[in-house]
Amino acid sequence: MTLNQATLWLQDGQGQDPKYWVFFGDLCTIKAVGKDTGETYALVEFVVRPQNGPPPHRHTHENESFFVRDGEVEFHLDDETIVATAGTFIHSPKGQRHSFINRGSTPAKMLVWVTPAGLEKFFAEAGVPAEGEFTLSPPVRPDELEQILAVSPKYGVEIIPPSSQASD
Repeated sequence: MTLNQATLWLQDGQGQDPKYWVFFGDLCTIKAVGKDTGETYALVEFVVRPQNGPPPHRHTHENESFFVRDGEVEFHLDDETIVATAGTFIHSPKGQRHSFINRGSTPAKMLVWVTPAGLEKFFAEAGVPAEGEFTLSPPVRPDELEQILAVSPKYGVEIIPPSSQASD
């Protein structure tokens, strides 16, 4: 079997259009989508605001791996806490409860691989298209959490309420 996929080549700052604001002001640039990788993986770049990150969650469809490019990001993987700085790679297997938060005072940058592909569609559907300057995130919308919670089951993402974290 021969795969005749086109080469995918992007420079820093480039990605699919549009970019998206997700998780209350983090900038998501989709670098590679499933249709470009034979559905084997998707690659997304996140710029995470200081003191921000997604709520605790788990994925039922894919593994998620993180490569921290800049900043200091605190990861919570089940009951383990890891402080990751530039150059750190972390793999979170399907089903693992995880979250992260940028503990620094400047934006953190990470590359996020999901295998197989599909989660990039969640970011596009749950997020808000980013337009214009990307230096300041838009104000948090009152319906943003409801949008994330409504879209999550469609993509196999389970958001874990704070009260149930200790029992997982």
